[in-house]
Amino acid sequence: MKILKAALFCGAFALSTPAMAQPEGFETGPVFEDFGPKAAVQTDDPLAKDSRFQIAFDVAKKADPGSLNRTIESAARFINMHIAAGVPAENIRLAIVVHGGASVDLTRQDIYGARNEGATNGSAEAIAVLQEHGVTFHLCGQSAAAHKIANADLLPGVKMDLSAMTAHALLQQRGYTLNPF
Repeated sequence: MKILKAALFCGAFALSTPAMAQPEGFETGPVFEDFGPKAAVQTDDPLAKDSRFQIAFDVAKKADPGSLNRTIESAARFINMHIAAGVPAENIRLAIVVHGGASVDLTRQDIYGARNEGATNGSAEAIAVLQEHGVTFHLCGQSAAAHKIANADLLPGVKMDLSAMTAHALLQQRGYTLNPF
């Protein structure tokens, strides 16, 4: 009976653990080759080539130590799939607003490692690459204060805002919509 329980537990654990490989039919690119997989889709309402997107992503959930934050990867997926669908890169503007436990995902390796038992910040490289493509990162100052994160602790290019609420309000005034995913 103990062996059966152990086998059931291991099977359930394996099903709940994300696979290392991307799902069948998904591929990265054309912009980000190492992350942001997307699938080709035959749509009923194709995107106009002059479509424009200004979108803010909200990130509150921290990545597992050493892993890429799922919402940060979603922003890369958004860029990959829309450029693959024919939308010009200059028509896509993304901002990522980070707060809560995810705040540490925006910190330098020495800070991140000290708070995560020496683990590597799995989001740092993707953040740098996304920034090279015009994606801005905004950290909630209130969350930073709660998590004892100073401006000097942040990855290069990350902006400290008064709060996530403030960042979202200002981005909305600048024409950004909120992505609910």
